[in-house]
Amino acid sequence: MKQVMENGKAILAAAGCAMSQVVKATIYLRNIGDFAAVNEVYGSYFPAEPPARATVEVSRLPKESEVEIDLIAVKG
Repeated sequence: MKQVMENGKAILAAAGCAMSQVVKATIYLRNIGDFAAVNEVYGSYFPAEPPARATVEVSRLPKESEVEIDLIAVKG
């Protein structure tokens, strides 16, 4: 999960945004049993006022990944 968050952070930075500008996140997990561990890492990236979030379990992700995240940020 940490690498997924770092990738998202880098993509946001390339667009001139920061994690503090994220307003919505969707997390896709292959195993919802991983939620607590994912939540801990996720929370470390949003220590104050975390964005709205949905977390769903899916049967399969690209390249057999365990987690995928979709971040929406407001620039401005």
